Amino acid sequence: MKKLFTSREALLCVLILIMTLSVGAIADDFLSISNLLSIYNDTSILIILALGQMLVIITRCIDLSVAANLALTGMVIAMINSSFPDFPVPLLVLFGALLGLWMGMINGLLVWKLGIPAIVVTLGTMSIYRGIIFLLSDGAWVNAHEMSKVFMQIPRSTFIGIALLSWVSIITVAVFYYFTRYARTGREIYAAGNSPTAAFYTGIDVGRSQFIAFSLSGLLAGLCGYLWVSRYAVAYVDVAAGFELQVISACVIGGISIMGGIGTVAGCVLGAIFLGVINNALPVIGVSPFWQMAISGGVIVLAVIASSKAEQKSGRIILKSAGLAPSR
Repeated sequence: MKKLFTSREALLCVLILIMTLSVGAIADDFLSISNLLSIYNDTSILIILALGQMLVIITRCIDLSVAANLALTGMVIAMINSSFPDFPVPLLVLFGALLGLWMGMINGLLVWKLGIPAIVVTLGTMSIYRGIIFLLSDGAWVNAHEMSKVFMQIPRSTFIGIALLSWVSIITVAVFYYFTRYARTGREIYAAGNSPTAAFYTGIDVGRSQFIAFSLSGLLAGLCGYLWVSRYAVAYVDVAAGFELQVISACVIGGISIMGGIGTVAGCVLGAIFLGVINNALPVIGVSPFWQMAISGGVIVLAVIASSKAEQKSGRIILKSAGLAPSR
């Protein structure tokens, strides 16, 4: 039976535990069940977006447009809700997810069919999506008093004591775990990122795998568009500005190789939780926001250094477990 956690994931678990207990020794309330659930809830959107980004990075690409995608879909559905408050919220959520999927597909098609580097494509679409938000809203905000009560309450509602936003992230984690471990398409994404040449000779369309990864990343960003604006009860041009860096950081810290082909759902989730604990713990112990940025940056650099060795070995193990390793 294979181990559930790799050494990276075990290390993250230990670090998260140490940080949590250390801060708890200073502030007793930090270790309360309600606060720990609140930390996870605060990190839920980051977890969801990081899972989509993970697939993109595994295919040797990157998606810098996820936060702009989130902001655009959030603004669109907030404006619809403001104008038509009786419009069913589930349909709004579905529309936002499909809109995000469409934007993700645009990124994927440009990378797949035109061969444009992913960083160039998503840097461009990031600016385009932000510009569209301004054109749609004319720079105006959609505030809480303009949103319907149901629109704002759904993510805050609870089931067995856990917020619905947290449940959405838990379900997303479970789905992605199954997809990456057991679904053929998920395993092909790993193969395409580990060795595009070998994947080609085994009949895997690398471009198609990249397209699927970008599409799923866009879908999750669209879903998070609703979750974000309803949770914070505001939509404006700069919603989640710079959040894409947090998403990428969560992936890198979680052991997702920027060279492609390596990474796990558990590592990605733990990387996001690690950042979530840092973001919640540092203010508690009185660390200034400027030092918080420096500490987070230092953690990311250390994570990249830690991942620099044995990446290819890990990639071969992944491929062998999927039965997709090229013959020698």
